[in-house]
Amino acid sequence: MRSRKTPRYQGTITSWKDEQGFGFIAPNGGGPAVFVHIKSLTSRRMRPADGVIVTYELTVNAQGKPRAEQVAFVGDRAPVPVAPPSATTACGVAIGFFCLVAAFVFVGKLTLWVFGLYLGVSVITFFAYALDKSAARNNQWRTQESTLHLLGLAGGWPGALVAQSVLRHKSTKASFRAPFRATIFINCSVLGWWLMQ
Repeated sequence: MRSRKTPRYQGTITSWKDEQGFGFIAPNGGGPAVFVHIKSLTSRRMRPADGVIVTYELTVNAQGKPRAEQVAFVGDRAPVPVAPPSATTACGVAIGFFCLVAAFVFVGKLTLWVFGLYLGVSVITFFAYALDKSAARNNQWRTQESTLHLLGLAGGWPGALVAQSVLRHKSTKASFRAPFRATIFINCSVLGWWLMQ
């Protein structure tokens, strides 16, 4: 007698929490969201992300809620995340930026408080990232991404860059990194405008 093949379903990953390794799948045919854990993936070559289409086998957990198993990327492809800079590169960029600001202070183009502001906010930002990563691991109250972006915009982006690379936090999430790059651009543009005055 032939064994009956387990049916597979298709859906789109939503609400993926990369630090915690889980998210949900919105079934193509509608219905309740299906829980998916990273351990249920059949391939670990790529990291899942919001918007990725997958196929899966449908099971239920001990509470009777839907859960995905044997999850596969459609075409076995997933978005290739942009690799974050290495810790050495990130630290080099941060140190180079501080050396540049210090040089402008030395020649009188900037005041010392500007250097102190960048350094102080960068330290605060680094610890904000560290606390957020700890909260993510322990399923505690998280720091809002908008807060992290505001810290970067206020001059803490060197600390954020180092934190992302050293702590491996918020380093592959495309929806976070795009606004983060914008904060660097805006902050450096304002600094450049100030220097030209």
